[in-house]
Amino acid sequence: MPDPTVMDLPLNQISDDQFKTFFDDYMGEKGVREKSVVKGRVIGISDDWITVDISYKAEGMIDAKEFKTPEGEMTIKVGDEVDVYLDAMEEEDGALVLSKEKADLMRAWDEISKAVEANQVVRGSIVARVKGGLQVDIGVKAFLPGSQVDLRPVKNLDKLIGETFDFKIIKFNKKRGNIVLSRRVLLEQEREEKRGETIERLQIGAIMTGVVKNITDYGAFIDLGGIDGLLHITDMSYGRLNHPSEMFEVGQSVEVKVLKFDPETQRVSLGYKQIRPDPWEEAEYKYPIGAIVRGTVVSLPEQGYGAFVELEDGIEGLVHISDMTWNKRLKQPTKIVNVGDTVEAKVLGIDIENKRISLGMKQLEQNPWDVVEQQYPVGSIVKGKIRNVTDFGIFVGIDEGIDGLVHISDLTWGQRIKHPSEKYKKGDEVEARVLSIDKDNERFSLGIKQLSEDPWYTVHGRNFLGQVIEGPVVHRTDFGIFVEIEDGVEGLVHLSELVVDADNWQEQYPEGKVVKAEIIHIDSHDRKISLSERGAIERAAGDGGEGGEGGESRAEDKAPAKKKSSRASARLGDVMGDLSRKLKDKSEAQES
Repeated sequence: MPDPTVMDLPLNQISDDQFKTFFDDYMGEKGVREKSVVKGRVIGISDDWITVDISYKAEGMIDAKEFKTPEGEMTIKVGDEVDVYLDAMEEEDGALVLSKEKADLMRAWDEISKAVEANQVVRGSIVARVKGGLQVDIGVKAFLPGSQVDLRPVKNLDKLIGETFDFKIIKFNKKRGNIVLSRRVLLEQEREEKRGETIERLQIGAIMTGVVKNITDYGAFIDLGGIDGLLHITDMSYGRLNHPSEMFEVGQSVEVKVLKFDPETQRVSLGYKQIRPDPWEEAEYKYPIGAIVRGTVVSLPEQGYGAFVELEDGIEGLVHISDMTWNKRLKQPTKIVNVGDTVEAKVLGIDIENKRISLGMKQLEQNPWDVVEQQYPVGSIVKGKIRNVTDFGIFVGIDEGIDGLVHISDLTWGQRIKHPSEKYKKGDEVEARVLSIDKDNERFSLGIKQLSEDPWYTVHGRNFLGQVIEGPVVHRTDFGIFVEIEDGVEGLVHLSELVVDADNWQEQYPEGKVVKAEIIHIDSHDRKISLSERGAIERAAGDGGEGGEGGESRAEDKAPAKKKSSRASARLGDVMGDLSRKLKDKSEAQES
């Protein structure tokens, strides 16, 4: 407190030391102290410095940058009152060391201290990403741990930079300058307050508005107000949906229906499609059997059994691979359609209960089997490429969607073929005659051997009883061998007509061996010719040395002569019978 005796003295009687002591005491009483915040008035502004009077024996200078915005604009003018921090009083030159930034910082710390004592919320802006969390400006720099940013972990903290929120101070140390904030605490308090209100309104069937909080592969979590509900992907749309993100995004407001609610676990199941009409309710009237519809291919199953076509949102139909084209060779639907293609189809069937529609694309085209009989009448000759070779024959492409089968038995009249691949391969072009057409079962029978005349029809004109033929062995059986007489005609030499022992006879007649045999029987109707190797030898012996050498006859030759006479007699009967049949066949042919 200033000395009162000095105050009563005239000024010319007061010494310099007395005046200095009096002034210092006076100013100290007004609150001007080092390391404190004082009020001052702007008395001068230059480009670099601001002059401030704090009602002290000297003015102070402050860097002009402390009064400028980030854009460089000055925020004060001469005459404005400002709070400044008196950092030091320089005794030698009488200058004051002042700072506006320190004053702002001191004031912020004081306000934060009061907020902590009063358990109040502070507001701040997130300014930077730091290790373990974020830096927040609340007047001073504070730390926001990543675990305290939200109710759920935030993967991308950088997206929050620049955002302004309310925070709760959970740790404060003014001496160390340490402040730790939490936003999660406030969100949990807010959620608990809303939870009670939401539960009162929460009941099955209720329509509620919420906010998409999180999206997963199987659905989306909706914040209904203090309580989250799961909107499963199957309850989002009546149509096909690959991922929830195709319909929703985080932060989006959405109206949903409560499907299930468990008060004990507080689990809520929500539905989005359930607040809209089910398109299948009118599908039976919109898509009757026989109707022609247009849609988009939305799926081609890996199993390759067909294509799903979306007719409208929530309604799809299946075009089975067998109903895509009349061509039965189609193995994969991708040969005809791809996802995204627009196609037309005919409704083949509809199952409202199981929500299924069967569609057909080939039904919009003419069935080639409806006109095949007119295009390829029985008996006509067709040409095509071999599409497939099997154990039982070859398939020849006749037309789009139509293959004809040449059975192995119709490849040749007589040549023995174990497998069709011995003569034909895929891609070969062949001619064949139409044998029969079964439209109902979609079967087309062809024959290659029928292109030429059946050699058995005229076998009598080229062969006769008693004739000795020569040909290769083409087949062996337990009862004899088959010898090729001509192309398409084979004869059987029975075991009893062979000239070798019965024990090892097969070894002596390998396939391909050429033998001579006599024709002893012809049956063109049953396509059989009987041959005799013994007869050929006997005939050769009779023709070459009849009567023996010098005309003498030996006793041992009498028996064979008798047998020969018997065989010759039999051949005569066969000749007469054969001639009779030929005359009869000729007569019948003339009558017809």
